[in-house]
Amino acid sequence: MAAQKKLPFNPDMLRWARERAGITVAEAASRAGVKEDAVEAWEKENADRVPTVRQARLLADFYDRQFLEFFRGTPPPLPEPELIPDFRLSRDINPDDYRQRITDFQIWAEAQRISALDLYSELSEEPPNVPEKVFTTIESDAEAHAAAMRNLAGPPLQIQTELSPKDQYKFPSILRQHIEPLGIITIRRSSLGSMGIRGICLAEFPLPVIVVGNESPAAQAFTICHELAHVCLRQSAISGKLTKEGGDTKARQIEEWCDAFAGAFLMPASVMYQIQPVPIRPAVRISDEELSQIASRFGVSPHAMLVRLVQLKYVDRSYYWDVKRPEFSAAEAKLKQIMRSKYYGSRYSASLGGLYTSLVLEAWSSGRITNHQAAEFMGIKNLEHLHAIRDNQEM
Repeated sequence: MAAQKKLPFNPDMLRWARERAGITVAEAASRAGVKEDAVEAWEKENADRVPTVRQARLLADFYDRQFLEFFRGTPPPLPEPELIPDFRLSRDINPDDYRQRITDFQIWAEAQRISALDLYSELSEEPPNVPEKVFTTIESDAEAHAAAMRNLAGPPLQIQTELSPKDQYKFPSILRQHIEPLGIITIRRSSLGSMGIRGICLAEFPLPVIVVGNESPAAQAFTICHELAHVCLRQSAISGKLTKEGGDTKARQIEEWCDAFAGAFLMPASVMYQIQPVPIRPAVRISDEELSQIASRFGVSPHAMLVRLVQLKYVDRSYYWDVKRPEFSAAEAKLKQIMRSKYYGSRYSASLGGLYTSLVLEAWSSGRITNHQAAEFMGIKNLEHLHAIRDNQEM
């Protein structure tokens, strides 16, 4: 039997795509199901070994590139957007880490927004404008604005507090369902956490975009509210964890305001005061058991609750920063939260959110776009998944 002819993959393009995605040789080898020396051989000049079509397609998906790019002689021209301000203030974060991956991701997020605007045009509809009452400035009272926003767009507090422990994973989706009618696209993207990012806000109007990662449901809910605060401030941002001190003064002020907003949105001060009056002076510590009990009443994480207790001066800030923060960070680093929809096709809608998904489905159902165009808008290759989304739509 004649040997199968090698496909003319360009080794330089294989290496370029991997490096641009910020992916190591070991990670690429694991995805392709080969040893590291195989990937290294594929990327060598005048390579005498090439991946199979299946392996190359796996890598193209992993690198978030087009399969046919591996045959190009040179990299394709790519737009470089004005970068979103990076407010990751942790000392553990180097602003240059994953810079190209973050740039590519921003291009993708902007493309989702432009696609949504195109869909509104196809439907002969005007995209919704975020109500003026949403907007504010950093000089405003975060507590008061969060209360106003909760009345405008938040689910009733009763829905949040009465979720059973086994159903609390649903709360981020409930939040997204209430926020999106304001004209805000919400997206979930699992790769954010690997870049030290908790959330991203693309404050472009109309249709600003909020992106969150696959944190635990309680942490994800806090991040959604934090990024909503960025929309309120009309401030695009890449958000990470705060440090105890330091960082650019303006950036830190904005991140602290957004954290205060998120805490107030999820744990209103008026309700906290009903549970327990504020002490004359902050307590030097709080037991884990008491902290968990209070957190469970709001369906939030003990971490978020302790931040809130510090904000409201129930607990001394040094207990959080010096004692509990290192514990929370270590525990969160070990957590690998995977949130999967019951139906595989619906995972696309869970990622892209209800607003974007409903636009695609409406344009598809009305015949404004074809099956294949709808699949492209959703980033789907298998048309069966498109039908699964329509039949079993969920956030």
